[in-house]
Amino acid sequence: MPRSTAVHTVMSTEVLTLSPDDTVHDAMQAMVDRDVDAAPVVDGDGRVLGLLSTGDLIVQESRLHFPTVISILGASIELPTSSHRFDEDIRRALGARVADVMSPDPLTITESETLETAATLMHDHEVSRLPVVRDGVLVGIITRRDIVRAIVADSSP
Repeated sequence: MPRSTAVHTVMSTEVLTLSPDDTVHDAMQAMVDRDVDAAPVVDGDGRVLGLLSTGDLIVQESRLHFPTVISILGASIELPTSSHRFDEDIRRALGARVADVMSPDPLTITESETLETAATLMHDHEVSRLPVVRDGVLVGIITRRDIVRAIVADSSP
């Protein structure tokens, strides 16, 4: 596949999108159900506001206060107040809004740009996917995997 191939020829058009008002729990469930590790966050007009990735969710979860456990003479004792706080933190994190944990203003690419441009942007900005837009509205997503798949398909005998 030539470097000058347009992004729209290999991008995915069936993209899981999230609303900034979705809960983190609902977003996590949708991402698991669709087996994706990131999804664009769009407004009501389809304009890209952010990107939510499993990395964002893991960082959010890492802010939790894990239960304090004391080990005495080989026995582990969990302090009751720390367990309650952990449960509370989990409920709060899962109830947070996507807007609170997403990466805002992600790098995007237009559908007419080339695969070479997409690959260069991904490499230079250390990202593995780019939302594809037309006039600022989401029309697809392109990933490193899409580019590799296109290269392999083109080089197959």
